[in-house]
Amino acid sequence: RPPLSTTAERAWTPWLPTAQRIDFAWHISCSGVFHDTRQFEEAPIMSTPLFHMIAAAPQPVAPFSHAVEADGWVFVTGQLPIDPNDFDAPLPDGIEAQTHKVFDNLARVLGGVGLGLEHVLCARVFLTDFYRDYESMNRVYESYFPLLRRPARTCVGVTGLARAALVEIDFVARRA
Repeated sequence: RPPLSTTAERAWTPWLPTAQRIDFAWHISCSGVFHDTRQFEEAPIMSTPLFHMIAAAPQPVAPFSHAVEADGWVFVTGQLPIDPNDFDAPLPDGIEAQTHKVFDNLARVLGGVGLGLEHVLCARVFLTDFYRDYESMNRVYESYFPLLRRPARTCVGVTGLARAALVEIDFVARRA
């Protein structure tokens, strides 16, 4: 049988091992599902992820990286209101102070990978007392982003956070 383009094989069967992929793609092409494999562009292969640990950011409370980057996307691990200079220091009092500290820590991580808040496309906020803290957290949150440049966001109530924090926020950012 004639060789089938690797582009078509990848487009239709990325989950199969190479030998099975060729057989499967040959079967599909012979059954008339597609005839001209030139219509499929070569799919880009994801670059090797970079796992960032940022010296200026707080020590992690669990085994994770501060951020992971691949193909220009930067996934920033949720930050707590921990003092980056003293892991054992008490957390700030109240949701407003804790939210400001979380943003300070997020900015440290973003800065450590050469980005800023203007690169943030999505945020997730976790609150341990949603109904009590939602409005107060929002007042602080909105002060960090311009009115017409706010990231997509999810905010949920949770039963608990590490270190008994009131708030945790994570980001997805993108290099321009």
